[in-house]
Amino acid sequence: MRNILFIMTGGILFLASCMPQTTLYNWGKYQEASYSYVKNNTDKDLEALLKEYQYMVDNQKGGKKTVPPGIYADYGYMLIQQGKVKEGLELMKLEMALYPESSVFIEGIIKRLEQNE
Repeated sequence: MRNILFIMTGGILFLASCMPQTTLYNWGKYQEASYSYVKNNTDKDLEALLKEYQYMVDNQKGGKKTVPPGIYADYGYMLIQQGKVKEGLELMKLEMALYPESSVFIEGIIKRLEQNE
């Protein structure tokens, strides 16, 4: 009886490990692009990072089918730094709508931006 239970448990674990693994979010090549930008800080790396942000926004294939936390905010901030204030603020507002817990932080950023205008 003990052997049968052991074999059944092993079989169940084996079958469970064969199931496709789905992550909540699709991060694409964000990690590589972000690391390269922080390390090298070149225009080429910035362009690659912005393209990766846009790809993540347009092609979210993770289990939740939504953009990962912080991506809209980070992408928006990068656009604001490039002078694209309107687009950047829109992305920050999308971040707050999707992840309300970020509102306190992002509202603080928006207030500081408005004070500097």
